[in-house]
Amino acid sequence: MAAEMEAKGFEHMGLDGRLLRAVAELGWAVPTAIQARAIPLAMEGRDLLARARTGSGKTGAYGLPVLQKLLSIKEASPAVPQAVRALVLVPSAELARQVGHTLRRLAAFCARQLRVAELCGHSDLAEQRPVLMEQPDIVVGTPGRVLAHVAGHSLALRPWLELLVLDEADLLLSFGFGDDIRALLCHMPKIYQALLVSATLNPELEALQELVLHNPVHVLPPEPRLPGSSQLQQFQLRCPTEEDKFLLLAALLKLRLLRGRALLFVGSLARAFRVKLFLEQFGIAACALNPQLPARSRCHVIAQFNRGLYDYIVATDEEGPAEPPRHRPRRAGTARKGDKKGDKKGDKKAQPPQCPQDPEFGVSRGIDFQNVAAVINFDVPTSVETYIHRVGRTARGDSPGTALTLALPDELEGLRRIEDTLAAENGQSMLQPYEFRMEEIETLRYRCRDAMRAVTKQAVREARLRELRQELLNSEKLKVYFEDNPRDLQALRHDRPLHPANVQPHMGHVPEYLVPPSLRGIADPNPKKRKCPRGAGARRGGKKPRGSGNPLQSFRFARRGNKRGAKGTP
Repeated sequence: MAAEMEAKGFEHMGLDGRLLRAVAELGWAVPTAIQARAIPLAMEGRDLLARARTGSGKTGAYGLPVLQKLLSIKEASPAVPQAVRALVLVPSAELARQVGHTLRRLAAFCARQLRVAELCGHSDLAEQRPVLMEQPDIVVGTPGRVLAHVAGHSLALRPWLELLVLDEADLLLSFGFGDDIRALLCHMPKIYQALLVSATLNPELEALQELVLHNPVHVLPPEPRLPGSSQLQQFQLRCPTEEDKFLLLAALLKLRLLRGRALLFVGSLARAFRVKLFLEQFGIAACALNPQLPARSRCHVIAQFNRGLYDYIVATDEEGPAEPPRHRPRRAGTARKGDKKGDKKGDKKAQPPQCPQDPEFGVSRGIDFQNVAAVINFDVPTSVETYIHRVGRTARGDSPGTALTLALPDELEGLRRIEDTLAAENGQSMLQPYEFRMEEIETLRYRCRDAMRAVTKQAVREARLRELRQELLNSEKLKVYFEDNPRDLQALRHDRPLHPANVQPHMGHVPEYLVPPSLRGIADPNPKKRKCPRGAGARRGGKKPRGSGNPLQSFRFARRGNKRGAKGTP
């Protein structure tokens, strides 16, 4: 049935004509596997437990039936009071904005009848109360922020709530929202339809399923965990030494052989800062996504990447310590933070809040990195799941993407496990070998060695300290603490200067004689400064890239143009 529905299209699902117009405007020709199975069941009023990978169209899979049900309620009873009838819980503010944007686009032709509001942690509760006073039909937000509004009596879920959606349910738990979700359930009506969507179905979800779902239908479409080779090209490159890894990375990015924006994954936070400082030696702007910083700061970095301020983000899926108990929202009538009258006895002075490291970094899933042309596994992932989560950030929707994994000799065993597992799932080898003649870039090796020598352990340590110091100075949560402890603020501001690494200006310019002869027609080591952010795949100086949309197309172009150049597997 699902296959037949997918082949026929959305028009055979019983959707409102206004929703069908929006679907056509979005360019959704046929339903994806998860949409074909989930939409008809959800429109029947069934509770769903759905497994869907990132980029599989899961927002449309639950968004269309939610909008359809709300339209049906309003048309059946025109005098029905305006109220919040659908709640979508997501693990991050960035994802809340994405989901809200998609739902508004789906409701574009019925915007007067249906309104969508996001409750993101970036805004104060007071700023969001006027939006909630208008009683939007759908509220999207993180469990903690939604619970804070419920506790403050600015959001009522009972008795009008009809639908509850838990998007990225596994991340909701791993981000520490389990207690908030359980608390929210106490404020909901006894009867409502629930849709739980998750990329993975693990034992930790079972307890949540029992609380939220009632006789659910399991929707497990037989889709691969990664797109096929026609959309996602996966390569692996074996590097004899650590220096070769850094040399190859410098050549890819400095010569702009890798086109478009990219995510670089490493095995630890210290290594992420090392790669970032190494790239800065060549004048390559990159940022390290630090799991020790608050979610708001990380979302800001991701937003800058999405706007084109950075082309490269260095990230790690390193797990940190368990997150401490989350701060519970204050009930109505209690003192606000910093109000001394509400302080408990014994609280002599404000304590600085901690910056815990998230158990799951948030880069693998849950946050939408837009227009990612390539993922580079600078270090081989420790598991197949980690590899899939990393690589899943490119080739989103219908967009093409490329993944390149660099492996040292002692990482080959882990790489082999990933290759064997993916080959068994897809019936063919997915990671194709990508050969690159290292002698072609030997002219850059001495500069690579200079850059590696400049990035010492002390430089990495001081870079991390500088970032944390800046975060402390800019923290909204610490304002009250610093008001009570001005000496601490002065000590932090006037602490000894930190010098992460000595950047040599000449390293940022690559003279033509250092560019390999076989790559001089396509390499662009010294691009002109751009005046505004550009989209993925565009080159500096306004020139259009050669070849297809594949970021590594330049390698194959070099091979065709010069047999001595770099080459790849067709």
